[in-house]
Amino acid sequence: MKNNRLKQCVFYGTVIPLSLSMLAACSSNGSSQPKNTGNSANLVPADKFDLSQWKITLPMDQDSNGKIDEIDVEEIQTYAHPDYFYLDEQGGMVFTSPNKAITTATSSNTRSELRQMIRGTNIKIKTKNSRNNFALAAHPLSERFGSVGGKMEATLKVDHVAVRAGHADKPPAYSVVVGQIHAGKDKALIEKDFGFGWGNEPIKIYYKKWPNHETGSVFWNYERNLPKDDPNRTDITYPVWGNTWENSDAPGSAGIALGEEFSYEINVYQSTMHLTFTAPGKPTVEYSIDLSNNVDANGKVDKYDHPLGYLADWHYFKAGAYNQCSTKDSPGGWYTACPGTGDWKTDKANGDYTQVTFSKLVLSEATPVN
Repeated sequence: MKNNRLKQCVFYGTVIPLSLSMLAACSSNGSSQPKNTGNSANLVPADKFDLSQWKITLPMDQDSNGKIDEIDVEEIQTYAHPDYFYLDEQGGMVFTSPNKAITTATSSNTRSELRQMIRGTNIKIKTKNSRNNFALAAHPLSERFGSVGGKMEATLKVDHVAVRAGHADKPPAYSVVVGQIHAGKDKALIEKDFGFGWGNEPIKIYYKKWPNHETGSVFWNYERNLPKDDPNRTDITYPVWGNTWENSDAPGSAGIALGEEFSYEINVYQSTMHLTFTAPGKPTVEYSIDLSNNVDANGKVDKYDHPLGYLADWHYFKAGAYNQCSTKDSPGGWYTACPGTGDWKTDKANGDYTQVTFSKLVLSEATPVN
């Protein structure tokens, strides 16, 4: 199911004349398979993973309507695609995305990626409605949302990242986003000039591996919650294992190899995002950042960020393979001019794709942190 309708009122169905100071107070026609709980090749991801609150966006347009395909919560319970979304022989949930394919309207990057749907199969609740998304406790109308905060836990391995880039010096080259929180893009909030609703991301978890390195790096980015045309709207990068995305040095034993499992937990409790990263043989890495102000994850005030952070935005989790190797060739830092033909077999043979396999993916309520 595709839902491209935009909300026409301010706080998700309720027009509230708040000032900023007051705030401070589709089925695709792909290879759908029958659900089978036995041990057979007909198993689909929902047989092994709880996908009751997820829909997926896939890098294809099989109904030829000019829009990227989305598989809704109901259909994903019996759905797999042999190239882009399936279970492997070990029961892992595989997400694959070539460099060149159809993309969402707001991105030049392809994806095979899940989107949290708190509403489940109740399509009477629209995708952007407050009851289908979560808020921070500091939000003035937090009780109207599907939840206050939330938690996502994942264990995964990156099987492959794109091995060619026209602009190898640009940070996103050779990388994939494997988990994120997205804030909703809300025209009503933007038009009311509340300083929210830009559709930014308070967290994107990256894996990046240069082609000549034996291991890659894991890091996460916080995007300042500012308008698109604000020159200070940029990603702040925090290391986990290895280097951050601009560093071309080999991470060596400090990094994570392709096929090596690691785990992350994103726990948004009240208004604070608590992060925990673990991997066998690696140090546990933790961060905390209050998303309702402009104090960064190192405890320092970021004078360039919105003073109220993401306080009045609405949020949702995403997980999968969001390929950062854009085929677009433009001056902007995100456009890496990665090659791709659009033919899956050719692009796979050339290494122009990304693939991620999850062995665990769980959504739950946020939990207190001592």
